[in-house]
Amino acid sequence: MAHKKSKQRERQIGKKQPAKKHLINPRYRSTIWTIIIVVILLIFFIINNTRSLPEQGPYPPNYNAATERGPDTVINKKLQMDTHINDLK
Repeated sequence: MAHKKSKQRERQIGKKQPAKKHLINPRYRSTIWTIIIVVILLIFFIINNTRSLPEQGPYPPNYNAATERGPDTVINKKLQMDTHINDLK
C-alpha cells in the first residue's frame, strides 16, 4: 500500500490548541515594518523630487500684481534705524 503524504501538523493534546507559528518572528516584526515604511517613504520622496516642475497657470481672478504699489509713507528720521557699521568702530 502506498503511503499518503500529508502535511505534518502539531497534534492537539487535550483541549489546548497548538500554538500557531508566526510568518515573521515577533521579535523582528516591528523592525521589518519600520524598514518597509521607510523604503516606501523614500520611494515617494524620490518620485516627488525627480519629476519636472509644472508650468505656471493663469493668475486667479481679480489679481492685478502690476497695479499694487509699496507703501508711500516716509519714516521719521528719529524712528529710522542706523545700520552703518563703520560708525560703530
